[in-house]
Amino acid sequence: MDKIAFREEGDSIGNLNVPLSAYYGIQTLRAKQNFNITGKSIHSELIVALAKLKKSCALTNHASGRLSGKIADAIVIACDEIIAGKLHDEFIVDAIQGGAGTSANMNANEVIANRAIEILGGKKGEYKIVHPNDHVNMSQSTNDIYPSAGKLALISLLKPLYNQLDRLYNSLMNKAKEFDGILKMGRTQLQDAVPMRLGQSFHAFATAVKRDTQNIMRAEEDIHYLNMGASAIGSAITVDGYYLDNIVETICSVCGDKFEQAEDLFDGTSNIEVYVKLSGALKTLAVTLSKMCNDLRLMASGPKTGLNEINLPAKQNGSSIMPGKVNPVIPEVVSQVAYKVFGNDVTINFSAEAGQLELNAFEPVIFYSLFESIECLNNAISTLIDNCIVDITANPNRCTDLLEHSVGMATALTPYIGYIEAARLAKESLKTGVPLRELVLERGLMNKETLEEVMSPFEVTEPHHFKKK
Repeated sequence: MDKIAFREEGDSIGNLNVPLSAYYGIQTLRAKQNFNITGKSIHSELIVALAKLKKSCALTNHASGRLSGKIADAIVIACDEIIAGKLHDEFIVDAIQGGAGTSANMNANEVIANRAIEILGGKKGEYKIVHPNDHVNMSQSTNDIYPSAGKLALISLLKPLYNQLDRLYNSLMNKAKEFDGILKMGRTQLQDAVPMRLGQSFHAFATAVKRDTQNIMRAEEDIHYLNMGASAIGSAITVDGYYLDNIVETICSVCGDKFEQAEDLFDGTSNIEVYVKLSGALKTLAVTLSKMCNDLRLMASGPKTGLNEINLPAKQNGSSIMPGKVNPVIPEVVSQVAYKVFGNDVTINFSAEAGQLELNAFEPVIFYSLFESIECLNNAISTLIDNCIVDITANPNRCTDLLEHSVGMATALTPYIGYIEAARLAKESLKTGVPLRELVLERGLMNKETLEEVMSPFEVTEPHHFKKK
């Protein structure tokens, strides 16, 4: 077994041996030793976001005259390599870490510095050539870099989620059209209520999904405000005027997206309710998805002893002991994702509230939770569409049978014969089995023509003005 070679690096705490081949340095290594929490390193989108910001900072610092062209060019090349997916395995700090993200920031600073040193012909660790703090971190603090990188990562992760939500909306609308002519009994509190069309159930699902998508988009708008230039707490200490005025514009150019500088940099550094707002929008979506999946499971229950109004596609055996049993596994997993999102939202709320004075130290767990919520929702929606929604079929005969044997049509009679009489007839129909229609005609409460029109199931599934006697 080959012996590992090391280089010695020092910081204000002391010296450590860093693997000679490593692009990270002593501060990253200390963080690795201190934070063995999730077993997962920072998200790849966060790594890319850090590199984009470091590139933007190098370009702006060079334009301001503070950073030499040679060093700036090397930093930019190193950042471009990271943006392209290289050196990601050198980001070894845990996703959840103390220090408000300092470890993640220094991991980026050290990797970029050592790669820039190589580009300039030096050896890793020769920080006189390119220094992680003095050059790569110039005009910055973890307190503006890390939250800004988190926002860039969130925006990247939301894009595929929007695509899935659009697919889900279209899939549900297709089912709404396909099932529009199928009558069924609508239910409130799990009891027979009034007739509706099966397509209306799916249209309602689609409407809710569209509303939740718009809600997330509105929450994302605030994510485009960055506290870059704030430095440590918002006072822009160590930052020159050119950098302060131009850094966000440079970020827009590098990222190809629109960002704005926070109007109040102190506020932008210390108050992070934007993440609470976004998490709340994701939680609302999760509620909608789980409620919809509960409804699908109920409508497909049985198949012989439940509602059995629809059929969910069979995807796998449902039991290790009961032959032939098929479970609604896709709606079940979506609900489980929803519960995870609920828990993440609680974590985010507590973490945002727990910030003290000019900084919130708990953004690492906030980003970890938001990233997880977005990715889990994205994957859950994908499987819900492809493995469930598109292949749902209806059982129209079952829907008709349940409708005809209910007394849900009694509600439509109340404008004509009154609530008391309609309720009495409903009870009698349930007790005797005689249909409502026959009971009304027997008692001469309505003429046959009006009764047929009023009790037409299609008539009571759309808003309209009832006709007076």
